[in-house]
Amino acid sequence: MKLTCIYCMKREEISAETKVDWFYNGSASDYRKKLIYQYDGEPHYPDDSEAYWKGRLTWNGSKDLQDISISIVNVAANDTGTYECEVSRFFKFDSFEHSTTRKIKIELKVKMKATQDITALYSEIMMYVLLVFLTFWLLVEMIYCYRKISKSEELAQDTA
Repeated sequence: MKLTCIYCMKREEISAETKVDWFYNGSASDYRKKLIYQYDGEPHYPDDSEAYWKGRLTWNGSKDLQDISISIVNVAANDTGTYECEVSRFFKFDSFEHSTTRKIKIELKVKMKATQDITALYSEIMMYVLLVFLTFWLLVEMIYCYRKISKSEELAQDTA
């Protein structure tokens, strides 16, 4: 399960340092969020990370750090909750430094039984309709070209 976090406030020509903290809060009644994953030059688990998360979270971000997503391996019902991606950027310009922070919350609800997405069903139906239409169109084009070639050959034989 990919937890998507995108923060595009960075350009290649501007020197910037990026720090990312991923937090988890399992219940609405408990307002304490737990730090579960970090990126500070490279992705890693925090020192006081719970054993529950170790080995289950993987960095899924891009090299340019615009996409700073993580993935949960072997998603379980206990993973339901609120995840928060906190991104801090430190920009260095010639005359000054600037920092910015953004927090993105993601609600994850793990269901025991998967439900079929209606959008996927519609796209599958459209794919088959398009496939039949294109096959029919190709057949008509082939017949048209065959007749045109046959007529031109008949005409060439008649004139000869």
